[in-house]
Amino acid sequence: MTALLELEKFSVCYGAVEAVHQVDVTISEGEIVTVIGPNGAGKTTLLSAAMGLLPSGGELRLGGERIARPSVEAMVARGVGLVPERRELFGEMSVEDNLLLGGFALWRRGERNQKPRMAEVFEIFPRLKERRAQLAATLSGGERQMLAIGRALMAKPRLLMLDEPSLGLAPLVVAEVFRVVADLRRRGVSVFLVEQNARAALQVADRAYVLEMGAVALAGPAAALLHDRRIVETYLGIGGGVTSAPEAA
Repeated sequence: MTALLELEKFSVCYGAVEAVHQVDVTISEGEIVTVIGPNGAGKTTLLSAAMGLLPSGGELRLGGERIARPSVEAMVARGVGLVPERRELFGEMSVEDNLLLGGFALWRRGERNQKPRMAEVFEIFPRLKERRAQLAATLSGGERQMLAIGRALMAKPRLLMLDEPSLGLAPLVVAEVFRVVADLRRRGVSVFLVEQNARAALQVADRAYVLEMGAVALAGPAAALLHDRRIVETYLGIGGGVTSAPEAA
């Protein structure tokens, strides 16, 4: 498979503190790759720096092209989308208007007809179609996560970065979110998934990296890590590593 995103000796510092140290990560086209690990391991920092939200060192290549200074603008222009942990929705705007904003980059480049893309998002998330006129602030936790993913998909990303998509959601909603993540692969979208729920992440991913104290401790096929004794004992205890209180769907 063709490499889509490559991080080589990738490091991120907060002042004198190195939060991510010399990490190598590869995501190929059509893959779901997850990064799991304990709280404070540097997972979100790694994802944020790869998106250009934080300064970084080392090499970042996208589709074989070296991005000397990753920035959000450069990554979005090259087909990368991000769903942040906090979702960052516009609460006083409707579901439909939030989705339209997600496609603004394409609109600015001349693709003014967003109806086909919105119809595809509504096919993935029928509940959003039912609530298209509803204010985002009035949605449930699960619906807000659906909207955050749908908004990112409006930009037609070839790579979608997801930061803790299961955070704070009830188990049934988590299952629905990960069903959608798996379906994105079929739709031609690669996924870079940072997730605290190790069991759910390993069940949906093709490959996985285990990040501990800012460095890769283990890497390999997700199915193999799902049955690795160390992973089972450390991350896959009762509840599959879910540490957040569930939120109503």
